[in-house]
Amino acid sequence: MHPADRLFEKKWGVFNHYLNHDQNCEGTPNNQGVGETSWDECVKALDVEKMADALHSIGAGYLFITVMQGSAHMIAPNETFDRIAGTKPGEACATRDLVSDLYDALSKYDIDLYLYYTGDGPHKHPEISKKFGFTDDMIPGGMTMEFAEKWAAVLEEYCVKYGDKVKGWWIDGCYREWFGYNDEQLALYYDAIKKGNPKAIVAMNDGVDIKYRKYYWREDFVCGEMNDVNVIPTSRFIGGAQAHLLAPLGTFWATYGSRYSGEYLRCFTKLCNMAGGVVTYDIALGRDGSYDPEQIEALAAING
Repeated sequence: MHPADRLFEKKWGVFNHYLNHDQNCEGTPNNQGVGETSWDECVKALDVEKMADALHSIGAGYLFITVMQGSAHMIAPNETFDRIAGTKPGEACATRDLVSDLYDALSKYDIDLYLYYTGDGPHKHPEISKKFGFTDDMIPGGMTMEFAEKWAAVLEEYCVKYGDKVKGWWIDGCYREWFGYNDEQLALYYDAIKKGNPKAIVAMNDGVDIKYRKYYWREDFVCGEMNDVNVIPTSRFIGGAQAHLLAPLGTFWATYGSRYSGEYLRCFTKLCNMAGGVVTYDIALGRDGSYDPEQIEALAAING
């Protein structure tokens, strides 16, 4: 058996960005006209049952969602983060445990939960980034073991807490050339994930590509970040890792509208699955947990 057999059996799923600079930013479509509030209030507004019902209706096998991206805004409590950052619950880490709430809602429909994390931490926050030891002015090439150890400790708390509720992790920003990562540092993240759930699968991202490529030698599945939905894998495994594609349905990540018809998505997904690949479609998510009707209609055609 391969660690990614379960992902392969699910065939396709959905990716969502839920971030302070999207759902809690006045003027963005994802904000739905609510305006800016505290991040804590924003996280409390997400209706996970609405999300689960919609994903079940289109036959999605799993969901990826962002824990954070660039800033200090996390979707669930984390004592390790607060200790290092010097923040109180609710200031950076949401007081609501959104991960557990999502798991409870999705598991009713046997929809698996995967999480997105980054390798650059809160680098956009001018003060908290200094406390972790990786700031914007350290790019390129400034990655340190000190930062990786602190950031891996935050990840480990989540992994141990959620255990097998989380089936895998997609770790962005693990750039070897741009950030200066090495295998010793990346191993800290891999080991943290496996400590929480030995069966959890891991992928680490080295940037957008035009082909399926294994990056970190212990990856269980490839990140497969591409700008378009048009590449069929030549085999199920890429250096022993599950072939997987992640691309936006809209013109960019988390944007509304579909560049592809339902018929195209049905044909592409079938061909990709037949070749041994798995497809994850990034779609827009509203602050309240609602999805773009156009994108839902297109995705519904995959199993239709």
